[in-house]
Amino acid sequence: MSQGQPANGELLRGPRLYVVMAAAVLAMLLGSLDSMILGAAMPRIVGELGGLDRLSWLVTAYMLTIAVSTPVWGKLGDMYGHKGAFVWAIVLFLAGSVLSGVAQSMSQLIAFRALQGLGGGGLMVGALAIIGTLVPPRQQGKYQGVISAVMGLAMVGGPLIGGVIADQLGWRWCFYVNVPVGAAALVMVAWLRLPRRRTKARIDIAGVILLTVAISAVVLITTWGGKEYAWTSPPLLGLFVLALAAVLALLRVERRVAEPLLPLALFKKANFSLITVAGLFLGCVMTSAVTFLPIFQQVVQH
Repeated sequence: MSQGQPANGELLRGPRLYVVMAAAVLAMLLGSLDSMILGAAMPRIVGELGGLDRLSWLVTAYMLTIAVSTPVWGKLGDMYGHKGAFVWAIVLFLAGSVLSGVAQSMSQLIAFRALQGLGGGGLMVGALAIIGTLVPPRQQGKYQGVISAVMGLAMVGGPLIGGVIADQLGWRWCFYVNVPVGAAALVMVAWLRLPRRRTKARIDIAGVILLTVAISAVVLITTWGGKEYAWTSPPLLGLFVLALAAVLALLRVERRVAEPLLPLALFKKANFSLITVAGLFLGCVMTSAVTFLPIFQQVVQH
């Protein structure tokens, strides 16, 4: 296979290559900028809607649904085509963005953020899958490096952009700003013609349910522990047991199911395991910093 020849035998060059990269970059911006922009607007959101005790759920609900839906979007792309899955992920994300912008209470905003996360789980998966479909394997690293650079810029510039939007336009525009970006990505993706390669793969329903239960239990433990309930209280201990049981059941199911949601063989590879652990710590630090540092700097340090 030549260096410029993708796996499907179709040469990708010129405007079509630029459209693929532009759509992927815009999708990454949608997923990466959202939480970064929102951090600076948190105090204004609480000031208008109230619900300071549930502030962390604005981020938690979004990240939770992303974590659960990401592998599902990948499987749907394999089964029905990556272009269709990518389009629906963008549409769902934009619907959640618009609804978040018109939310009238903290509970509504948290629910709409969860809807955003359901779509957000398919943004990065869809972008990388489309690149993997149309770009030759020898060149994929180069283009994925560009996407990683865009994510880095979003992390650095997101809080600044969010502060400007919240000051000049209002916090609701932190969600509305996603609409033109997502619309541009939709137009570009609709213009692409991707090969349809449906597989007979099936969604691991049991794996999805068990993963959702395990993640939700851990999130509730870390959210309620030491605040709503004592760490040794029956509700927290029950959640510990539920999380452990869900993880053990998930491991058992993933070893036996024909199409596992999380192929356990991947964790035998050192590179995959190390980057997963590094991503875990990076996510903990970054999410905490983006959520609480702006509040501290605005409310305490003025």
